[in-house]
Amino acid sequence: MGVNHSLSEPLDRLSDAVADEMARVNALIRDRMSSRHAPRIPEVTAHLVEAGGKRMRPMLTLAAAKMLGYSGEYHINLAAAVEFIHTATLLHDDVVDESRQRRGRPTANLLWDNKSSVLVGDFLFARSFLLMVETGSLRVLDILANASATISEGEVLQLTASQDLKTDEDIYRQIVRGKTAALFSAATESGGVIAGASEAQVRALHDYGDALGIAFQIVDDVLDFGGVAAVIGKNTGDDFRERKLTLPVIKAVAQADARERAFWVRTIEKGQQGPEDLAEAMTILQRHGALEAAREDALAWAARARNALKVLPDHPVRAMLADLSDFVVSRVA
Repeated sequence: MGVNHSLSEPLDRLSDAVADEMARVNALIRDRMSSRHAPRIPEVTAHLVEAGGKRMRPMLTLAAAKMLGYSGEYHINLAAAVEFIHTATLLHDDVVDESRQRRGRPTANLLWDNKSSVLVGDFLFARSFLLMVETGSLRVLDILANASATISEGEVLQLTASQDLKTDEDIYRQIVRGKTAALFSAATESGGVIAGASEAQVRALHDYGDALGIAFQIVDDVLDFGGVAAVIGKNTGDDFRERKLTLPVIKAVAQADARERAFWVRTIEKGQQGPEDLAEAMTILQRHGALEAAREDALAWAARARNALKVLPDHPVRAMLADLSDFVVSRVA
């Protein structure tokens, strides 16, 4: 299973549609990540923020507001807040996972140290809440604050469940809704709220972001067993080496015979891995069609995302968001 490089146009089109607003978001991010007293804060933040990420989450906030005809200024605050939350979680995640690469570059905790990564992440969370408060909307504050808590819950649940072979697909979805989908759905939902969307439209935006985020994470899980490091921003097999029970592995464990189950117990639960074990894991996944089954799940979630948009205004951005759901799963061909 490879990576399809030809279908980046939906994301490029969305980026072009919100380019002016995104330039203002980037300027606001640079301004708010500064610190008079601790120069390491902008150093660490800039390492991630300026690493060439697609800025998909803040673009979703801007797109939702644009689609609903918003003409104010506060969607800029919310998009910057979403990006700060995302960056903070990445800084914390890399410490927890002891990661050494992010977006194809050394992680902040590797270049500086764990303490700096954690504390700068905390600073960015605080900055994000200041940006939310400036909008004067308690509802968007509620949405993004809850998303931040849900993200943390998802990460803690993953700590306890990701190396337990009893973890099933229901628990996996709960983890993914926390660590990935919560911020996607909060990004789209808050953009709709600030634009004065109806309750049905706000729910549709939430459902779109939720399904898009789940599809996005499943694709990442699949790519971990066959993607290109320069594309996925980490080394192939990192999830396996970090003993994470991602969806393909959960599917393979559910079908494992005694020998295969002993392999998963040794490599995932006990963490006893040798140089040939990643290849053996991939062989088992292929034997049971686990990667293809996970890919099919991702396609189903992408379809749910597209379907959620039907109640939203007929607008060029709506078509871009629909195409974006296809783009997310196009990374696996």
